[in-house]
Amino acid sequence: MRALEPWVEDPLRTFVAESQVRVALLMTSAGQVVAQHGFTRSLDVMTAAALGAGIVASTRELARETGAGTFGAIVHQGGKLGVFLAPFSMPDTQWIGLAVFGPDTSIGMVQLFFGRMVDDLVKTAPRTLPGREVLPETFEDDLNASLRALFGR
Repeated sequence: MRALEPWVEDPLRTFVAESQVRVALLMTSAGQVVAQHGFTRSLDVMTAAALGAGIVASTRELARETGAGTFGAIVHQGGKLGVFLAPFSMPDTQWIGLAVFGPDTSIGMVQLFFGRMVDDLVKTAPRTLPGREVLPETFEDDLNASLRALFGR
């Protein structure tokens, strides 16, 4: 379990234990990793965060373009693994949760315990300090450089 903010660790740890997900990732809507569990390589974490944030942004835009309002969680279930991806509101910002689960749990259990984790995170989140920069000023340039290096462009 790795978290940039200590107050995130307990809710994430509880979610992982109760839902029995194999991998969990919490990130800002820009793809900045806040906490993760189950990843063995930092490149995997960065890739999952970038892809997860992109999928949520694309889905949000698709909902807007079609007049659907908003879409909730995104779920993909394969033969062996499933992926749950859901945006959620934190005080003053939007976050995204990503979880990979196997046959030892169900999407219903993941959704139930994810909702509880979000409630716990909102309750324990410190108030944003005035003038606190959530992302560094060079974030977009750094992200583009990382993507170019990752995809060879």
